[in-house]
Amino acid sequence: MTTTSDIHVSGRTVEIKRAEKELFPDDGITKADLADYYHRVGTRILPHLRGRPLMLERHPDGIDDGRFMQKDTPAYFPDWIHRSELPKEDGTVTYPVCDDLATLLYLAGQACITPHRWLSKTDRPDHPDRLVFDLDPPGEDFEPVRHTATLLHEVLDELELPAALMTTGSRGLHILVPLDRRAPFDTVRAFARDVAELLADRHPEQLTTAARKQTRRGRLYLDIQRNAYGQTAVTPYAVRALPGAPVAAPLSWSELDDSDLTPQRWTLATIDERLENDDPWEPETRRGRSVEAAQRRLEKL
Repeated sequence: MTTTSDIHVSGRTVEIKRAEKELFPDDGITKADLADYYHRVGTRILPHLRGRPLMLERHPDGIDDGRFMQKDTPAYFPDWIHRSELPKEDGTVTYPVCDDLATLLYLAGQACITPHRWLSKTDRPDHPDRLVFDLDPPGEDFEPVRHTATLLHEVLDELELPAALMTTGSRGLHILVPLDRRAPFDTVRAFARDVAELLADRHPEQLTTAARKQTRRGRLYLDIQRNAYGQTAVTPYAVRALPGAPVAAPLSWSELDDSDLTPQRWTLATIDERLENDDPWEPETRRGRSVEAAQRRLEKL
């Protein structure tokens, strides 16, 4: 039997159609379960979504039956969902923007398991307010990621840049630096590359900035490629379309010392224990910093 679940939020009624549809068949997690999670986590995830263009990772038939990545806002989306038309190389794209809980739940009802967000906002799309370092293990062992995150944190401290840490819910960790939005993406990307090259020069046997896998020779790749116009990164507290429904979870830096830490440590089944505590990111992401000032400090190292 097909069921529809109505959720009343933000002064609207959001219909979750086919609410019983299992999006994670091996785990018995339904579309209704996904919507319930995003409802509960709304106050945590919405500050990371508001005002940002989104790419929607949708799995209408569940995670075992393919996905599609959607940038353009479908014509059938309700008028009350905010949109932002932004340029691309051969035209424009009208991106969906999630500014309220009703929109977030509507997207869940559209089987959007993971919202991927821009690192900039719609009012200044070429000026990011986040810089991201993406650390994935070169093999199956997660220890090199934990160790590299510690080394990168030390360099960012030298540059007087606050940094926030999160599991991606997939293979690795993201380290994010809040920015003041004065520098364009090209400047931010060049700075991120300089930081990565400094770290790789300090630890040449462990780390590399080589984009080609053939030249990495088992070293961890310091990936700064997401720092560009139109690129996206997984949203903190987003669910990943993987078995067990892992969640991208913000961490405190002290948790990096936990030998049990893995990128899929928290899932829909276990995330509630984290939501009972204060947000570990609040102090780190409160104020954006200047890339230009950090670049001057970097040149002195």
